[in-house]
Amino acid sequence: MVAALSEAGLLARIFPRLAMDAGHSAATVLGPGDDAAIVSAPDARTVISIDTQVQDQDFRLSWPNGYCSTGFDVGWKAAAQNLSDINAMGARATSMVVSLTLPPHTPVAWVEQLADGLTAAIRELGASSCSVAGGDLGRGREISVTVAVLGTLDGGNAVLRSGASPGDVLALAGTAGHAAAGLALLESTHHVGQLTPQQRSLLDLQCRPVPPLAAGPAARAAGATAMLDVSDGLLRDGNRIALASGVCVDLDPASLDLLAAALEPAADLLGTDARTWLLGGGEDHGLLATFPPDVQLPPGFTAIGSVQALGIDEGPRVTIAGRAADTGGWDHFAD
Repeated sequence: MVAALSEAGLLARIFPRLAMDAGHSAATVLGPGDDAAIVSAPDARTVISIDTQVQDQDFRLSWPNGYCSTGFDVGWKAAAQNLSDINAMGARATSMVVSLTLPPHTPVAWVEQLADGLTAAIRELGASSCSVAGGDLGRGREISVTVAVLGTLDGGNAVLRSGASPGDVLALAGTAGHAAAGLALLESTHHVGQLTPQQRSLLDLQCRPVPPLAAGPAARAAGATAMLDVSDGLLRDGNRIALASGVCVDLDPASLDLLAAALEPAADLLGTDARTWLLGGGEDHGLLATFPPDVQLPPGFTAIGSVQALGIDEGPRVTIAGRAADTGGWDHFAD
């Protein structure tokens, strides 16, 4: 348990697991060990994002279907969701700081696994220029992991949510609905050991999302007009682009059918509609972006709709084949 170690003793167990090679640590001038880290910002601008995972709110140590979330899972997800926000601006991550709150009875091995998960996500997701520069360690009643990521635009302009124009193509990189299906499986009575490989892959994407980190800078270079991280569902996040840009975002039913097909085996098992996950499920951390109609979509992006002008007395909205759709999706403070 962490209570058996001093703070310095626990940090001594963590720091070696956060060490990265020279390629990852180039932006970190001074890493863990002092009162503050020092990172370089050659662009003179810094892109920054922060997110928190709280035990029993954002993750569970054990699930109804028998799966146990490891520290590796939590560390991976904490890194991935923040790296995805930097990606959604068309930027690349350069450094990360982590604040960790732990109950005294937390196993030291679990904390070591968390550090391993952070560094594994950075390496395996392709954030080749990012490293953990520092953070904070404290005591609390439940585990809480807060990660802030810094990034650079390398002299370019950020891709905002507000640039979509009528006639643009709406495209998706990554998956949609898979993490929501995985969450439903975790919360079901179907034991993890009885799931098919395809169903288990959905569960894995909930615990260890795989954002397409190469797609953000590629979209910016290709001329994307608007972009965001799909963390709260296609409808809710599509509506955010619509509101910010003052347009109608229209989803193509045939494209939605193709995306939903991968979710059907899990939907059949649980007796639900795959489209519910596809349209309302978040945490895949794919990218939803708009591009001018004459632009060739970058690798990894698939067209799933279009941007339409608003009609008379119509407000910004998201539609499916021209019909208004309930935005749904995740809201931290909704009932």
